[in-house]
Amino acid sequence: MVSTFGSLATAYSGLAAARAGIDVTGQNIANAGTAGYTRQRVTQNSIPATQTGFMRGTAALAGQGVSVDGIARLASLTLDVGVRVAAGSSAYADARATALSALETGLHEPGKDGLSAKLDAFWSSWSELASHPDDPGAASAVLGAAGTVASALVAGSKAVDAQWSSVRGTAAGQVTQLNDAAKQVADLNGRIRTALASGGTANELLDQRDQLTEQIATLAGGTTRTNADGTVDVLLGGNPLVQGTDARAVALGGGERLADGAAVTLTWTSGTAGAVSLSGGSIGGALAVLAPANGNGTGGALAQAAASYDAVATQLAATVNAVHATGTTPAGTTGTAFFALATGVPAAQGLSVVPTDGSGLATRNAAGQLDDSFADALSRLGTGPGAADTTWATFVAGVGTASRSAATESTLTGLALTNARTQQQSSAGVDLDEENVNLLSYQHAYQGAARVLTAVDEMLDTIINRVGLVGRG
Repeated sequence: MVSTFGSLATAYSGLAAARAGIDVTGQNIANAGTAGYTRQRVTQNSIPATQTGFMRGTAALAGQGVSVDGIARLASLTLDVGVRVAAGSSAYADARATALSALETGLHEPGKDGLSAKLDAFWSSWSELASHPDDPGAASAVLGAAGTVASALVAGSKAVDAQWSSVRGTAAGQVTQLNDAAKQVADLNGRIRTALASGGTANELLDQRDQLTEQIATLAGGTTRTNADGTVDVLLGGNPLVQGTDARAVALGGGERLADGAAVTLTWTSGTAGAVSLSGGSIGGALAVLAPANGNGTGGALAQAAASYDAVATQLAATVNAVHATGTTPAGTTGTAFFALATGVPAAQGLSVVPTDGSGLATRNAAGQLDDSFADALSRLGTGPGAADTTWATFVAGVGTASRSAATESTLTGLALTNARTQQQSSAGVDLDEENVNLLSYQHAYQGAARVLTAVDEMLDTIINRVGLVGRG
């Protein structure tokens, strides 16, 4: 009797285990397309036989069925770390590559809309004026070409200024996202700790937290540290952004405009004050692009670009004015400037043409006679030592090289991230073929356990209701 009732319990445990397996497999199939979902498996163990005084002496005893011990989440900490590291590196490279690509596109080089073509047209107009110093049309062409060059420098410099402000604005928005993600991780830490402490399952909460920690890595790099109570700490530069259920906040500070010349920094808003050291992420890439210019040309790409625009404008004004001042205008004025640089604004944005018509051009000598030597000398400034054209060409080549290098780095880090995610998904992703096989296995197990349960039930019915009836009648 005891053994028979024990068989009933064994069969029921098989039913329960198979049902749990079907439920978990169904959960996996339902979330096959859910971003960040990690597949799960039922963990179960066989229940050993129990020796009792009643059963002592029996040669062999079967076990007492199966126990469902939990629902395992098939994630790999090592692969998860690899994805976060790769995500931080890729986002950093993408931020730099995007900014440099936009900067290079804005130069319009080579092409008719680039400054090089406009400078060439400017020098050619002086050459034409040297051939026809008394031609009002040639004089107007010089002024028109000069105005085009000045406008191109002003527009290019302002475009860099606007791009700098745009990148900073984007970075400020990403800092807000970073702080929000940190708060959510801290909240999930508390919920996960409570669930695990009560013996429950927190698999879906762990999935949500992993997505957030990857988002943080994408934004700011950093590392995570797993604690014994199921919580994780998120560290930026070795300092905790999230520690248990507490989250710190960061803020963007420093320069508000490109013209400020100050570094844009990420700082802690609570606890120990100071700058946040970033090892990657899109915010780190943005800060690198926004860095101020320096003397050796290795500063932030946008500040260096603005400085190059200013250098070209300054050189252009200085070299042209130096030659133009040696000639005399039709009005008899000597020493007049051709270009002017406004004060209080970047040189490239303050460049303007002084003469308003041909009477302001130095086309005569001190005796008041037409002299083509001044226009001829001006036409040759584009190839002379210290020419603005040379500075511009060097700048354009540098931007092109930096942009290609950044694009290559972005491609390589992107491939590394794709590879890391592929490896992660090979372990944690849902394979529908595998799940269908599991579903069939659990279904057959359920049917088998049900058949055992039916057989035991029939045995008990025979023992209880039919034993002792033989021979009656």
